Amino acid sequence: NTFFYMVGGGYESFVGLGVDRLSAWMQRFGLGSKTGIDLPGEATGFVPSKNWKEQAKKTAWFVGDTYNLSIGQGDLLVTPLQVAVYTAAIANGGRLITPHLMNQPTPPRVTQLADTSVIATVQAGMRDAVRYGSARALGDLPMPVSGKTGTAQWRSDRPNHAWFTSFAPSDHPEVVVTVLLEEGVEGSRTAVPVARRILQDWWHLRQQRGGKF
Repeated sequence: NTFFYMVGGGYESFVGLGVDRLSAWMQRFGLGSKTGIDLPGEATGFVPSKNWKEQAKKTAWFVGDTYNLSIGQGDLLVTPLQVAVYTAAIANGGRLITPHLMNQPTPPRVTQLADTSVIATVQAGMRDAVRYGSARALGDLPMPVSGKTGTAQWRSDRPNHAWFTSFAPSDHPEVVVTVLLEEGVEGSRTAVPVARRILQDWWHLRQQRGGKF
């Protein structure tokens, strides 16, 4: 969290993104909007802003709010599908693609989000989270996996939500697995094992089909 605090809100002489740019980048990656999947009733989620807080809560936006937003806390709301879509964008080099349940006769909408060198830095961080960090339990899978754990506080009197999002194989991504366990307490403890089982089954099925899925 300390790293993301600094990137978002800054600290001492280090200047962070700030709430305006942070919110803009979140929206660029699809948060706060429908993904466009061919299903009814999709939720948009919510990306808070300085103006929204001043109008809705009648109070100023503080740097602490920026720190919270930087780690996905506070008033930010996202859906598992939104997280899966931007994880796929990280996996494919920075292209945000409209998800569909079936192959479409026309190509999906694609938006290039950022320079590939920037995306490569994020890819490396997600790979290291499995090699050395909170997702080490996936390190012995038969294919390299990249991922990020998360723990979302939503009420002080209830257990936290557990998150994990991932893509595999790390070097030539073919699949994204995003897990949200409501009141699952902690991503590394509960969401990662679920993703592990999904990735194992996907890999075995892929091998049965001669390396194709």
